[in-house]
Amino acid sequence: RVVLELAAAARLGALRLRAMGAARVHWTESRSAGSSTAYTQSYSDQVEFLSHRDTLMAPPDNGEATVLQAGRHEFPFTFQLPETLATSFEGKHGSVRYWVKAKLHRPWSTVKKAKKEFTVIEPIDINTPALLAPQAGAKEKLARAWYCNRGQVSVTAKIDRKGYTPGEVIPIFAEIDNCTSRAVVPKAAIIQTQTFIARGTKKQKKSVVTSITGDPIPAGKREVWHGRALKIPPVGPSILQCRIIQVEYSLKVCVDIPGTSKLLLELPLVIGTIPLHPFGSRTSSVSSQYSVNLDWLSPIPEQLEAPPEYSAVVSSPEAEQSLAPPCRSELGDILEGPFFAYIQEFRFRPPPLYSEVDPNPASDSIRPRCMTC
Repeated sequence: RVVLELAAAARLGALRLRAMGAARVHWTESRSAGSSTAYTQSYSDQVEFLSHRDTLMAPPDNGEATVLQAGRHEFPFTFQLPETLATSFEGKHGSVRYWVKAKLHRPWSTVKKAKKEFTVIEPIDINTPALLAPQAGAKEKLARAWYCNRGQVSVTAKIDRKGYTPGEVIPIFAEIDNCTSRAVVPKAAIIQTQTFIARGTKKQKKSVVTSITGDPIPAGKREVWHGRALKIPPVGPSILQCRIIQVEYSLKVCVDIPGTSKLLLELPLVIGTIPLHPFGSRTSSVSSQYSVNLDWLSPIPEQLEAPPEYSAVVSSPEAEQSLAPPCRSELGDILEGPFFAYIQEFRFRPPPLYSEVDPNPASDSIRPRCMTC
């Protein structure tokens, strides 16, 4: 509603409303053409998602102004949102914003304006076969120093599914083989990648959302992660369907190898808004529409490892290189955008099946007790 408060009676014209929603990107790049000539190239683009206009108070047909008495006047309004809208987002080189603006026209006076932004969240249901599929990968790297082969480091990693919601814990199953002559350090991190597109050119910004650090692996040894826990903090959901702005996530398993570059294994992630339904729930979109192969759940242990200590997370200040959690200044505008936390539904074991047969029958060797004794 639009609320108009008048201290005294006033002559007013029209009261109009407009609802807008759009994605915008903009950045500049400096280029040099020769030794003394330099210019700045600008990149901009816009996609409109919502455009609605309404007249809440129209002027009379005779062209004169409408007289309203002193007091509070309310003008309710409503409009339908389109089915496909990108999630509200604030990034370094672009944004997705939605707002409503009211304009009050007055005779022989300036136009009074009021603007209010609102948040839109695109629903992403992780209860689909594509997002419930397990993700796995393997990589290896030769450790070299001064053109000498010092051995090989290999890593294999697996997560139970591709789609998660904020607040959930990702159990990481990994094996790291260190066949070199020096100790290596395994790490895991969730990376957010913001991609801005304008005029066929892309601009990306990557940041570390959260990370954990494992124990050093001695030379010639193997380290196994039996569901190492990595909790997802409150972050915005993935944006995948917008033409000019995309927000993607990935899980990176990194091994720091002294004397050579890091070994990186990347697994794709999708951060959704609708959490995983309990198995057997009648509201589950999977159980009602799809048949999902759940054989991959068998290797998951009953109890996951404890979350890492704070000291295990803190590392060198180079966030993107060492996969350490970034500080607020490094994230910049990411921390200023809307963040949404979602609580996963709890899953309980089903009750035992009902049976008419006594599970603990009396033994024939026991003499029945006389009721009159």
